[in-house]
Amino acid sequence: MSVFEHSEFDAHEHVAFYSDPVTGLKAIIAIHNTNLGPSLGGCRMWPYLNSSEALTDVLRLSKGMTYKAAMANLQQGGGKAVIIGDPRKDKSAAFMQSMGRFVESLSGQYITAEDSGITVDDLKAVATQTRHVAGTSAQYNALGETPTGNPAPSTAYGVFVGVKQTVKHIFGSDLNGVKVAVQGMGHVGYRLAKQLHAEGAELYVADIFPEGLTRAQEELGATVVAPEEILTLPVDVLAPCAMGSSINDESVPDIRAKIIAGAANNQLAREELGTVLHKKGICYAPDYVINAGGIIDIYHQKQTDSSDQAMREHLAKIGDTLIEVYERAEAENAPTNLVANRIAEERFAKRG
Repeated sequence: MSVFEHSEFDAHEHVAFYSDPVTGLKAIIAIHNTNLGPSLGGCRMWPYLNSSEALTDVLRLSKGMTYKAAMANLQQGGGKAVIIGDPRKDKSAAFMQSMGRFVESLSGQYITAEDSGITVDDLKAVATQTRHVAGTSAQYNALGETPTGNPAPSTAYGVFVGVKQTVKHIFGSDLNGVKVAVQGMGHVGYRLAKQLHAEGAELYVADIFPEGLTRAQEELGATVVAPEEILTLPVDVLAPCAMGSSINDESVPDIRAKIIAGAANNQLAREELGTVLHKKGICYAPDYVINAGGIIDIYHQKQTDSSDQAMREHLAKIGDTLIEVYERAEAENAPTNLVANRIAEERFAKRG
């Protein structure tokens, strides 16, 4: 099947494939739209079942980055990279350096950064082969922590702000006593859970790996549940913070939360499910709006005149943007994901 006929192809400007027989690297970079500026997006490494699954992911993710940048009021476009492989087994310095040569071959059309399965050290290896890398160093941190280049703290804080604002909008309350199910206890999920706990939320957590679950149970008093149970718990908020498409035709009928607001990209397996959630009376925080903290962080790290406070204030605006989406959706009696799409498209569409 041609890329052009792929169901997730959305007038992408550039899709590139790369294979290095020496290191075993197999990767894809997709550039969706650069109307607002050069494309920027993280590099994800995942043991995809096949190249078709990887292509689907990179097409969806790159499109999401265009919309995310527009909704965060950033002058940059959307792109993404995916590497096919197990990040716990298949990486090496030479492997990541090969990825750097792939990025360099696009001559700055795409700027890469951290995503699932990729660390700051991995990016430093990439940066030995290309200067089109963000997140290898940092000078600001919105939470007052030591800056490391890892955007996860900002992503988690932005999602926290979004959850808090959404709970206030829907329930008219703060987070004290609110039941939240967090799917995924990785870098972002755990940080989100920690901030929710500090505000008095009652936590339920799940992950396919045990490390984060043990911490959440011991340090946050979270209740650990099986991965297959987390989406259907009788909670107030469901926060998907793992891989995408968890909100799908199989899970939606059994979701009992009144709010879906989490850090995962492409939470909806297909756009039409936003309409299904709307009809069920479930408030969905469009993922690329609520999880924009990482890209906001990277933007500020590139500035010479920013500050911890400026970054924090920018992240806080995620809540304001969500309220704009919710109020417009209510006025139009329309699904929040479609309303967010229209707002983003108004911002990144070519003028004239």
